[in-house]
Amino acid sequence: MNNNRPIVGITMGDPVGIGPELVCLALNHPEVYDVARPLVIGDVQVLEKAKLITKSPSLIATVNSPGAASYKPGCIEVLNSSHIDPDALVWGHPTEITGTAMEHYIVTAIDMALKDDIAAIVTCPINKTALKLAGSQYHGHTELLADRTGTEEYSMMMAGDRLRVVLVTIHISLKQVPQSLTIENIMSTIETTDYSLKERFGFETPKIAVAGLNPHSGEAGMFGDEEARIIEPAVSFSKKNGINVSGPYPSDTVFFKAMNGQFDAVVCMYHDQGLIPFKMVHFSDGVNTTLGLPIIRTSVDHGTAYDIAGKGVADPGSLIQAIRMAASQATYRIEKKHNPA
Repeated sequence: MNNNRPIVGITMGDPVGIGPELVCLALNHPEVYDVARPLVIGDVQVLEKAKLITKSPSLIATVNSPGAASYKPGCIEVLNSSHIDPDALVWGHPTEITGTAMEHYIVTAIDMALKDDIAAIVTCPINKTALKLAGSQYHGHTELLADRTGTEEYSMMMAGDRLRVVLVTIHISLKQVPQSLTIENIMSTIETTDYSLKERFGFETPKIAVAGLNPHSGEAGMFGDEEARIIEPAVSFSKKNGINVSGPYPSDTVFFKAMNGQFDAVVCMYHDQGLIPFKMVHFSDGVNTTLGLPIIRTSVDHGTAYDIAGKGVADPGSLIQAIRMAASQATYRIEKKHNPA
């Protein structure tokens, strides 16, 4: 097979969530190997247990380094990074051991990506409770990725074939959103979105829309002044900096326009503003990708699903798309490096 395919490191995620099953199911698809050389960073014994549950026909093999793997369909190759007793593992019930292992997979992958041992990272889902049990200082992937890579300005994008949304604020309560919005953090999100669409997705002049915060984008101040006071200046300054951005647009129309090709991405003010329309369209094939990092990272757009873990019914669609997107971004980056404009 083509050895120019980028090596994509796939972290197994929470050992007692659906991550191990997703890995076994996704890497049963030969087309994944057409675009990437997948290397799992996880636990061989846990994957063997997941293999039985999912009835995966693939072999599972341990490798000591990315260069030792064959990257051929039919064999799931694993950099073994923990030694969890599979008989002590209970699906859906995290422990200090599983939480520690889960974090270690991510740290290992980040360090490999920073050294260019792998071209991109794809992360299976983790759980905040499990991180807490392990005594971690982090609440999730994004904070760990940013800290480990020394990144201060980063954004979360949810991406699919029809819609891309980027969030200014992420995991905070709705009542905290207005006071958390500033001209500076909206401008930073717009700039990161513009740069990433060019550098990761290949858009020469991306068209970016910015959603308003309030109904009807405030209706000239009737429903709030955040649009006039914060969002409009951020859009205006970003335009002056050469970015093709417009808005703020009412949330009840901007996503329809984006889905129909008028915009390449929508910058959203808060979590559910962007994720509700996104998951209506891309519930099974959406991808979470972190913008602004020095490394490429994509992820499934769902959680550990403890309620179905160990039942063999997990849907690998999002993981397959996350691998495809990571490989696409890595390939574009490599080609651009070798053939600068």
